[in-house]
Order: sequence, then C-alpha cells, then structure tokens
Amino acid sequence: MELLEKVVEIAREAGERLLKTYSAEARPKSRADMYAFGRRIEGGTSEYLETALRELRPEAGWVGDEMEGSDLPEGEWWATDGIEGGVNHVHGLPEWSVNITLIRDNVPVLTVVRMPVPDLTYTAVQGEGAFLDGVRLRVSEKQSLDAAVVTASQAPGNPEANRRFGDAVAALMGVSLLVRNTIPTTFPLLAVASGQYDVFWQYEPDLPGVAAGSLLVSEAGGTVTDLRGQPWRPGSPDVLIAAPGLHEAARAVLDGVAS
Repeated sequence: MELLEKVVEIAREAGERLLKTYSAEARPKSRADMYAFGRRIEGGTSEYLETALRELRPEAGWVGDEMEGSDLPEGEWWATDGIEGGVNHVHGLPEWSVNITLIRDNVPVLTVVRMPVPDLTYTAVQGEGAFLDGVRLRVSEKQSLDAAVVTASQAPGNPEANRRFGDAVAALMGVSLLVRNTIPTTFPLLAVASGQYDVFWQYEPDLPGVAAGSLLVSEAGGTVTDLRGQPWRPGSPDVLIAAPGLHEAARAVLDGVAS
C-alpha cells in the first residue's frame, strides 16, 4: 500500500503541472496549433513521471512508444501516459488524466488514474479491489446485450481497419441498447469499472489506457480478454472488457465480424 500512496502522490503532482496549462476557454485554431501545444505539455509531464518513477522503483523498466505493440520482457515495467486525452485538454474539455500503471510479467498489478478536473483519483492494486477516491467500484450486473451500453475507443486508421471497426459498430448496434466511440481509451474503461457502461472493445489497443483500465475493471469484477477469449496482455491485437454477464455475448457478436 505504501507504493500505491507514493504513486498517487506522483500522479497528483503531474496533474497539478498540467492543470497550470489548462483552460476551459482553450480553442486551438488549427491542427498544427493543437499538436504543438499537446507535444509541449505532454513532454514535460512525461519527463517528470519517468524521473520520479525510476527513483521510486529503480529496478522497473520504462515502456517507450516503440514497445507498445509487443509483449514486454519479464519483470516490472511502468506504462504511463503523461496526458491521456491531450486533444481534450487543448480544446478546453475536462476528460484528461495522468495514467500510471505498474506491469509485472505482462500483467498490470497497480494503477493510478488522476483526473485533476474534476479532482478524481482512480486506483487499483491486483487482488485488492478498484476504487474512486476510496469508494469501491463495481461493474454492471446486466445479463442481456439489449440493455447494454457498449463503448469503444478507436481512432481513424487505414481503410481496412476503418471498415472492420464500422462493421463491428453496425453489428453491435443491432443487438445492444447503445454504441459509443470515445477517445481516449481510459475514460470509457473508467465508466465500465464504475458500472455506468457495460462493454468495451478496441482493435490495436492503446497500452497505457488499456493497462490502467483493464486492472480497474477486473478488480471491479469485470472480465478482460482478447477477442479469442484469451487473457489480455501487452501485445495482444485486440481487447474486450465487459461486465461478466455480457462478455461472452459481446465476444460472439464481435467474433462474427470479418477480420
């Protein structure tokens, strides 16, 4: 628990640094302005996180961008996002966070998601439950897809990836209550862990977002696999995270979508 408390402190400090650059009135005038500002604020925060976390646990490795699409070597690794939801931050929206997850032998074991706006901290430790500001989280108890709010986090990709995602949305819209696509990855998973959403899937998963969200959901009672029903791990080509009463039904629908 001492480790978790220290990681929370680091996440809070990183969030405070980002809060100084945040304005609800921000409206970038161009794509270039948006990316320039985003790179500037994320770079400073990521540098702070790497320094602080390496000092906290020197034996743990650091997951760089080039490592996100494959299995990690054995041992402990920090997977972080200096500003998850940077596009939201630069547009004056509140859905942005600092994500810190400790992965051990390709399994997330500790995570902190800090949202400076509106002052929320999500935490989970393997085997100890998931919490929002100390209040335990529970996933949905729904048993039927026709009552399910299904969500994804899929950025535009190549034409074939876009087609596959569109086919999956169409298939799920035919059997569920509602389908949403939300960027970035972390926020729909926070809602699944809280029981507000019921199902989440993603092709080509974003590692920092899924690592954090998958631990929160699993510790809140949810089910986390890839689309073949195998345990999700870094390097998996896709992910399905859902309330246990809906997971298999959602997987059956997605399994029918041509890859």
